[in-house]
Amino acid sequence: MSKPAKSFFLIVLSFIAAVAFAPVNPLICFSIKSCQNIHILERLVALGAGMDVVSGGELYRAIRAGVDPAKVVYAGVGKTDPEIIQALDAGIGWFNVESEAELANLCTIAAGRRQQMRVALRVNPDVDPKTHRHTTTGKKETKFGVDLERARRVFEQFGRDPWARLRGIHLHIGSPVFQAEPYVEAIGKALGLIEQLRRDGFAIDTLNIGGGYAAGYRDDQTPTFESYARKIVPMLAGSGLRIILEPGRSIAANAGILVTRTQFVKQGGDKQFVIVDGAMTDLIRPALYDAFHFAWPVRCDERFVPPSRGADLALPGTVEVDVVGPVCESSDYLAKGRHLPPVQRGDLIAVFTAGAYGFVMASHYNSRPNAAEVLVTGDQMRTIRRRETYEDLTKAEENL
Repeated sequence: MSKPAKSFFLIVLSFIAAVAFAPVNPLICFSIKSCQNIHILERLVALGAGMDVVSGGELYRAIRAGVDPAKVVYAGVGKTDPEIIQALDAGIGWFNVESEAELANLCTIAAGRRQQMRVALRVNPDVDPKTHRHTTTGKKETKFGVDLERARRVFEQFGRDPWARLRGIHLHIGSPVFQAEPYVEAIGKALGLIEQLRRDGFAIDTLNIGGGYAAGYRDDQTPTFESYARKIVPMLAGSGLRIILEPGRSIAANAGILVTRTQFVKQGGDKQFVIVDGAMTDLIRPALYDAFHFAWPVRCDERFVPPSRGADLALPGTVEVDVVGPVCESSDYLAKGRHLPPVQRGDLIAVFTAGAYGFVMASHYNSRPNAAEVLVTGDQMRTIRRRETYEDLTKAEENL
């Protein structure tokens, strides 16, 4: 199995995002959790991107990729003390704080080191982005952020600390969000809060409006950066705020595909299974989120050229199948109830929109080595992560 991934399309999309929001001159911090290969990060850094990190490991990758540390924002609800010190030593731009307890700890560490840090409070605006329950982060019932009603009290308690300098508001309502309206609602609430805080004497100079911008998993479901910016930019223009965006999926998802090889075709009752060597260990989104990924044979005759990446293309001569993997779990599938051209042992199937939350969520379950990553630009290809071997599976367990 192999994974050709992350073509020049990624570079084009990141440029389009910058152009769409250009009137507010945003700092675009790519969300490493969506796609972490250092060769991809290097390309984005070369375009001037910052990085959104949520762990010490992601910060390590960002620094290795050559990012300007001042362009790094650090989110996450459970930053450890070593991770905080690592970030302070690196000189990152912003800590996005998720709770009063975390902020109190930051104040203690910063004061002990006599080192200033810039902090943004993640505010939970109680906005429903109408996405999957596992990726909704803007409602009160989630583990993320501080309730809007408590935010002013947090500033009263911590907003004048001389070391952990609370100067920003951070939003992230969920992912993927296919319309601009949830952002409009959340930003409207944040701007109202900022106005109140400024009246209370707090110097708020930054608004991070987060990420979550959707990718087109189906052709009829592809939002553009312009469709978001058209409604968001007028709200922010003239605000005097430094604007930060944290896109990830919307840049990386359609830059990557997963290529998997057919092992067997099996009939089970009235259902036909196409058993492939790709699995939930390579792309867990269908099993975890019931996510749709368009799948189609790499080679097929002219009768079966798909007119679009639709949910079910019942073209004449196609067969309804489930595309499933070899992992010992009933939830191990890549596509269910899809009409595909007839396939046989050895045929390659491409699973689309796998560039975000694909390889980064891969696992070694069933002791399966991870696939290779291949960078494709035009007709040029090069391996940017080698295929793992069985020996790699036990290296961390040996010579202890």
